[in-house]
Amino acid sequence: MNDDKIEVPKDSPNGIVETKYFEFNSLTLESGEELSPVTIAYETYGKLNEKKDNAILLCHALSGDAHVAGLSKETEKLGWWEFMIGPGRAFDTNKYFVICSNVLGGCKGSTGPSSIDPAKGKPYGGDFPEITIKDIVNAQVRLIEGLKIKKLFSIAGGSMGGMQVIEWAYSHPEKVVTAIPIATTFHHSAQQIAFNEVGRIAITTDPNWNNGNYYGGKTPESGLALARMIGHITYMSDDSMKEKFGRRTQKIVKGGKKLNTGFEVESYLRYQGEAFVKRFDANTYICVTKAIDFYDAGNTKDLTNHFYNTDIKFLVISYSHDWIYPPYQAKEIVRVLKFAQADVTYCDISKSYGHDAFLIPHEEQGVLISHFLDNNYQKYINKKRAGQEK
Repeated sequence: MNDDKIEVPKDSPNGIVETKYFEFNSLTLESGEELSPVTIAYETYGKLNEKKDNAILLCHALSGDAHVAGLSKETEKLGWWEFMIGPGRAFDTNKYFVICSNVLGGCKGSTGPSSIDPAKGKPYGGDFPEITIKDIVNAQVRLIEGLKIKKLFSIAGGSMGGMQVIEWAYSHPEKVVTAIPIATTFHHSAQQIAFNEVGRIAITTDPNWNNGNYYGGKTPESGLALARMIGHITYMSDDSMKEKFGRRTQKIVKGGKKLNTGFEVESYLRYQGEAFVKRFDANTYICVTKAIDFYDAGNTKDLTNHFYNTDIKFLVISYSHDWIYPPYQAKEIVRVLKFAQADVTYCDISKSYGHDAFLIPHEEQGVLISHFLDNNYQKYINKKRAGQEK
């Protein structure tokens, strides 16, 4: 692709971004299985300073990938959190070195079910090993170490990305200065698991599922599209759907008469499903949703003891109209951290959109994160200068 032919939008300060790939020999999974070799796709923004103390890792949600900002050299599309990253934005690339990687098990460059199994010379498919949030984080640790970064100034993410933030703080506290879990939880509720299971059943009952070994043939597009439609309903709120669609219908003129062809919301959901199957893999959907469902950081007592007097500074954010990751789950995180005498700031942002509110441009989230990072970065630098931080 010729870079000169890509016109960067005037409101995008991040320019053209190329996905990079970090490879390592093997990774021992929580299950005990060995995954070898492993590739992690990632993108970076800004510059890593000489002391390598300005790095921030962003973690994506279920359907996200490494392309978090800028214009992709491969797809010519803007990143999923474009409005949050860049000079003067929340994750200010004049100050910070921002990294985002595609999760282990993903389908956008990282090793996952669609990758070639070297032992068989064909895609892993349904034989791809079970992975966990801890495995995803351990692969990210290898990436960060490969970039010669000993400690992340911050780690942030929403939904499944927030679980990764929590796991980093839990398992690798010595590598994290600040943490920003957004619209997330210590563990899924029965309702959250139920919605994911319905999506998985939609995929596995598709006639083209073939136990996950569909590569090279017909793919389970109908099942994956239905799974996406189900999931997308949970990402919005009743208020936002009422505002966006109401009971409006679509009409066509036939024989001089206007005829209803269905509700606008029906067309919207079908579009979401059809668009999703063009960019996502059904095996990854199943693999990653299982990792989300089985994630359990621990009970209140154990978590309080584990985080007691932690040096990590936390900013926990929830959204008022998020009914699939409701504010009470964020408050559980805050309560544990308060019991543990951790430094934690909490804000529930009043937005009608629902769970996806953290992915939609609005001032409050950006201001909260910007101030939190800037205040703590100055404290971190001062502490290092005083010799109190390695």
